[in-house]
Amino acid sequence: MIAIRELHGIGEFEQVMALFEDIWHFDPGGQPITVELMLALSHAGNYTAGAFVGDRLVGASVAFFAAGSALHSHITGVSGAPGAGLALKLHQRQWALDRGLGRITWTFDPLVRRNAHFNLAKLGAMPEEYLPAFYGIMDDSINRGDESDRVLAVWPLTAPHVEALVRRGTGPAVPTVPATLTAPAVPTALPDGAVVALADEGGRPAYRPHQGAPTVLVAVPEDVEGLRRADPGTAKAWRHAVRDVLGGMLADGRKITGFHDKSFYVVESA
Repeated sequence: MIAIRELHGIGEFEQVMALFEDIWHFDPGGQPITVELMLALSHAGNYTAGAFVGDRLVGASVAFFAAGSALHSHITGVSGAPGAGLALKLHQRQWALDRGLGRITWTFDPLVRRNAHFNLAKLGAMPEEYLPAFYGIMDDSINRGDESDRVLAVWPLTAPHVEALVRRGTGPAVPTVPATLTAPAVPTALPDGAVVALADEGGRPAYRPHQGAPTVLVAVPEDVEGLRRADPGTAKAWRHAVRDVLGGMLADGRKITGFHDKSFYVVESA
């Protein structure tokens, strides 16, 4: 059973840092957070929490207060405990609500399918901004050799579709959530006339004509982390293609409204 609790002591944050190091294998000096900063954030009243199976730390999350009555989730890592990521997010949501906050934001790599599915389909967060090379050059073992494009996800904590997903996630078992969200603003099936703007052809990105289509699909690679190691050129091609198509559409005012079939962003006219 997974237990979530807040963390406060330097020894606990040393455990968190060891967990993060085991997940990302940071290069020296490349850590996105330190034991000392986690301790300072905790002492100042920000969110620092760990997920435990018995006495073993299996996940942790660090977040800080942000402008506009929000909490910004800076880093979350989970290793070897299915369900710990969702448990941490639900705990973080309740923590924010208890302090009068209405939303949580975070960034994620738009090319990682499992993260997109988790954020959009299981949590109900919506990407609102495309951030090219947001963190500059990253040299950890997961991101090495790639540009750090991110999208900013916004999680409206009391939106009806979020509350419905949370109720499902806190039941006796976490069910499989449909690939597209079940909310009035997020359709359960693709509207008529949806076209593919970026496709996966033999593992490579392929542009498709989509001008004038109110709803378009933007593919992402099946396993970008594997591509970075096995075929960095193709990984780079995907990075630039998704930046061009998805980033361009968000810049033009279109909205991402779902993640279809665990493979495609659904993008609609505003």
